[in-house]
Amino acid sequence: MKLYYSPGACSLSDHIALHEAGLSFEHEKVDLTTKRTQSGADYTTINPKGYVPALTLDSGETITENVAIQDWIAHQSDALKPNGPLGNTRLLEALAYLSSEIHKGFKPYFANGGDDEKAEAAKAVRMRMDYFADTMKGDFLFGDKISTADCYLFVMLLWAQKFGIAMPENLDAFRDRLMERPSVKTAMTHEGLI
Repeated sequence: MKLYYSPGACSLSDHIALHEAGLSFEHEKVDLTTKRTQSGADYTTINPKGYVPALTLDSGETITENVAIQDWIAHQSDALKPNGPLGNTRLLEALAYLSSEIHKGFKPYFANGGDDEKAEAAKAVRMRMDYFADTMKGDFLFGDKISTADCYLFVMLLWAQKFGIAMPENLDAFRDRLMERPSVKTAMTHEGLI
């Protein structure tokens, strides 16, 4: 299995989740400008969408999109999804919200938006993050154990910190707690981030 990533991109959440799940995998950096992998392959032959993440399974099949990859990882390790009859549904709900409402909110920062556009984006990201600040059920989104959605939230919080978007105190504490996890340290070391 191989994860295709770009350092510090949303693919970092998959990198962390794979380590949390204890899965054995390779990882290969992608230059998103040239669409070439570190080994020189044309990345668009792996993921025609041209962006990360992509996870190529041992079967040769490739999964793209954070929500799909995080869902697949959670199905490999039940410890990474909430308990209960709606556990998987609640996980997908959080992942979808992260992807559609928060992740896309950072676009002006990555697409050279103007100051006004960035200010509006910061306000929207903060407002949407308040939802998680208000509904977190313990040390993690769903209680006392990490889920794949926590891995994705962590990366969004790193982006907020990078771009100077103030977050609620409990989300800053959550980000700092996750920074201490071995899975996070390993993934960030692999990506050259620490």
